[in-house]
Amino acid sequence: MTTPTMTLASELIRTEKISRVYRTGEIEVHAVHEVDFTVHRGEFTAVAGPSGSGKSTLLNLVSGLDVPTTGRVLLAGRDISTLGGGELSDYRRDHVGFIFQSYNLIPVLSVAENVEYVMLLQGVSAVDRRRRVDEILNLVGLPEMAERRPDQLSGGQQQRVAIARAMVSNPDLILADEPTANLDSTTGTGLIDTMRQLNEDRGMTFLFSTHDSMIMERARRLVVLRDGRIDTDETRS
Repeated sequence: MTTPTMTLASELIRTEKISRVYRTGEIEVHAVHEVDFTVHRGEFTAVAGPSGSGKSTLLNLVSGLDVPTTGRVLLAGRDISTLGGGELSDYRRDHVGFIFQSYNLIPVLSVAENVEYVMLLQGVSAVDRRRRVDEILNLVGLPEMAERRPDQLSGGQQQRVAIARAMVSNPDLILADEPTANLDSTTGTGLIDTMRQLNEDRGMTFLFSTHDSMIMERARRLVVLRDGRIDTDETRS
């Protein structure tokens, strides 16, 4: 995949001096502190750091799941702090795919139904939903699992379903918060390689929060947080 030209047009995420402060009584915790951070389309970026460094908070701020105490977040040039609750939910639905370490699959739905759920909310036709579900399940290696329920799958298979669900609507950005935390190393390596291949073949933009060395090694860009600030930011060829 050709590395995207780093222009304003290719900017997907920009944070401008965002901080997030949590208060408990008189105690203040600065989870993220005045972070300037940009992600361009087509990047495969990992945000790493020790526990408490602010990496999960940064992903929550970028996605609009949390709001900064100060500063602002722009997604595709749009300041998400200006969006109302319903408008922000719609924006996340249409532009952001999420992969969580806990999978967050709906237990009463089949694999195919879990994957198509976002498209159902988007109003995609039944014919297009089925075509895209079949295609994405083939891409993640689960075509024969379409009618199974999540509790009939292994952890690695459930995470593959979560990946398929995040990617099926072709979002601008896929956020993955510790996606290999509950997986053995072999399964985790396979999943990360699958996502990197999709990044290379389809230009999908991935942003990871992780402390997993195998994700850090495979990332094309590695951003390390320490005490809520960017410590290092390294781009690899």
